[in-house]
Amino acid sequence: MINVQNLTGGYGKLPIVSDLAFKVRKGELYGILGPNGSGKTTVLKMISGILPFEQGSVTIKGRLLESYSTKELAKIIAVLPQHASQSFSYTVKDTVSLGRYAHQSGWFQTWSEEDEEIVQRVMKQTGVDSFQKKDIQTLSGGEKQRVFLAQALAQEPEILLLDEPTNHLDLSYQKELLDVLKLWTRENGLTVISIFHDLNLAGLYCDQLLLLDKGKINIQHKPNEVLREERIQSVYKTKIKKQPHPNVPAPQMMLLPESNDNEGNTEVVQSSFMKILEDKIVLETVYPLKTLSSGVVGSGSGWHKVFINRRVGLDYECSNHREEMQNYLIQEGYEPSDCVGMMTAVHLEDASFQHLKDDELSIFVVVTAGVGHAIDASKSHQHNFDMQPGTINTWIFVNGNMTEEAFIQCMMTATEVKSKVLHDQNVKDPVTNSFATGTATDSILVAATQSGEDIEFAGTITPLGKLVGQAVYHCTTEAIGHYRRRVGKGH
Repeated sequence: MINVQNLTGGYGKLPIVSDLAFKVRKGELYGILGPNGSGKTTVLKMISGILPFEQGSVTIKGRLLESYSTKELAKIIAVLPQHASQSFSYTVKDTVSLGRYAHQSGWFQTWSEEDEEIVQRVMKQTGVDSFQKKDIQTLSGGEKQRVFLAQALAQEPEILLLDEPTNHLDLSYQKELLDVLKLWTRENGLTVISIFHDLNLAGLYCDQLLLLDKGKINIQHKPNEVLREERIQSVYKTKIKKQPHPNVPAPQMMLLPESNDNEGNTEVVQSSFMKILEDKIVLETVYPLKTLSSGVVGSGSGWHKVFINRRVGLDYECSNHREEMQNYLIQEGYEPSDCVGMMTAVHLEDASFQHLKDDELSIFVVVTAGVGHAIDASKSHQHNFDMQPGTINTWIFVNGNMTEEAFIQCMMTATEVKSKVLHDQNVKDPVTNSFATGTATDSILVAATQSGEDIEFAGTITPLGKLVGQAVYHCTTEAIGHYRRRVGKGH
């Protein structure tokens, strides 16, 4: 659709961009990234024919850009500049209708039902139809931006050039706009080239990205390749962290402030942070801890500073347990977003906990355990599915700065150790009579202060893995012993 070769140019004698070469295929949503002054808008103006270039060529649909007349180009390309302006007091509908000019044989002398349908449709798609009779001069900046986008779409272009299209738009309209553009690229073959300042939106919606740095191409590739930590840090001169989007396969970039709320955190999580009550175990920290958990509340990864293991009866109704648990936390005076919340049916006074330290590294482990619903995971297909409150809940607090890899390895190590304890304690699956590996709804939490010692790994023979193995083995064994003695007494 568009082929740019050796493009060089700018304003005056000094070129803003030089020797650019890239291709955009039909139906692509193509993003242009780069710091301020890198030449993004200059490239867009050259492609649209607004700004002449000194060297190179731009080919559109197999024809050189300069071979098109202005009206021919207007039927193919629509442009939405960064700061669209309107000097006349037109209504919103009149302004959008100007987008149909390239399709008229005179000054709107051939306005048709099709023209009207297109104008009404794009106004609805951009959310401006409800105020189409208003004077455009009375609108907010975000509302005007949507009007001018509707005007560009009314051209029914094959190529749409956008300079920061989400600028001034509320979050919901940013999403709606890009959802519509993505849909049109897929279903109608619309080719979109857009400048983005928001790297996350670019990573989420674009098929290809072009990264400019000081007027030259740093890379042109898929978003996951362009949005690499080291590359973005080098080009933008700032600290970032790359994370996958939680729901779609798209990269997301997180800014890292020079200082944060955890800065100066020297607290060491230990037993003094914890209260064991009849209905719950509560551990609270001053600073949020980075967490990875399977809790009812606070599951997945996050940052939390309140950790609750709540005792419920064996007859607890689990059909809407997440909402019920959130309501419980609110009633108890906690903000659910601050919490990791678990449930157990065992008596909480039977919990076992241990604080272990080795040189600069220390951990605090808490385990509640009952084995009434013991399961051999390798033979779980022989069991009926029956949700029960978590029976073996394991908390591991690490006083150190853990990598993502260490979090996962820590969970693996703890799970291996739990299974070893069940074997050593001769805990059997009552259905299969084989050694159990856990219970039907065990839960686990790993939380780290993210201060102090850097911890890259947590496998079984690493320094952290050794502490985890030792503490989890001790606490799980002791907690099962407490449970068995209580069951033996008929409680």
